[in-house]
Amino acid sequence: MNKRLIGFIVTTLVSGAAFASEVPASVDARKCKAEYPKASLLNEEQGAVTMAFLVSAGGDVMESKVEKSSGFKNLDKAALKALSTCKFKPGTKDGAVAQTWTKVDYVWSL
Repeated sequence: MNKRLIGFIVTTLVSGAAFASEVPASVDARKCKAEYPKASLLNEEQGAVTMAFLVSAGGDVMESKVEKSSGFKNLDKAALKALSTCKFKPGTKDGAVAQTWTKVDYVWSL
């Protein structure tokens, strides 16, 4: 079985002073691995998907969604599924651990 390590970046967006005291959740890229979908490998599909995750104060994903598609449904689904099972470092609000949204860019490349 052909397994590939896919890189991804956790991005932090702070918009306006009202959110300055909020630090979004983050994830350790080394602990989250996704397997390239077989059909996507055969079709040489590549791309980047941007996802948003609502992470609980305990670090679990409560909700997830694709914000910008890679252009390939199989890649989007595989990235969303893989990241949804990862343990995140919880975010904070006003210095206290809290439920927060975070964005993750997941890049699939051959």
